[in-house]
Amino acid sequence: MTHTEATTVYLALGANLGDRRAAIVAALAQLAPAVQVERVSSLYETEPAYLLDQPRFLNAALRGRTTLAPLALLALLKQIERDLGRHAGVRYGPRTIDLDILVYGDQVLAGASLTIPHPRMAERPFVLVPLAEIAPDLVPPGWQRSVGALAHDVRGHGDVITCKGDLAHA
Repeated sequence: MTHTEATTVYLALGANLGDRRAAIVAALAQLAPAVQVERVSSLYETEPAYLLDQPRFLNAALRGRTTLAPLALLALLKQIERDLGRHAGVRYGPRTIDLDILVYGDQVLAGASLTIPHPRMAERPFVLVPLAEIAPDLVPPGWQRSVGALAHDVRGHGDVITCKGDLAHA
């Protein structure tokens, strides 16, 4: 299902198996033409969260525009994950690619398969820091503070985040 007008969306991208950078670059390529990518953060290498005995992640965030409805966008992201070798596994476990919808316009959605804004992004430095790079003044629907302010608060709490270069010339 599509909307007639494009909506601004923010997505998170991560990988910790195989060629992590190549997986993120491939995911970005597969988003077109359904998502017009406007801006992509730098890559950040981060410690795993929740399940610690696994390789470090590369993470990024993007801002784009799409005419896909939220559930159609989610279906596209899941298809890209499958195409890039992601298999169902342990929750929070290692993965070749992980794609999440963080914000979809000004929509608030609480469904069985999708919650927008992403319910755990405020507690995740590996999401907030890349997102703040591209949208520091963004205040997601229902939030009281900007992504930039929250990223400032969580930096150094748990995750060691190191800039690993950009994707501008990928």
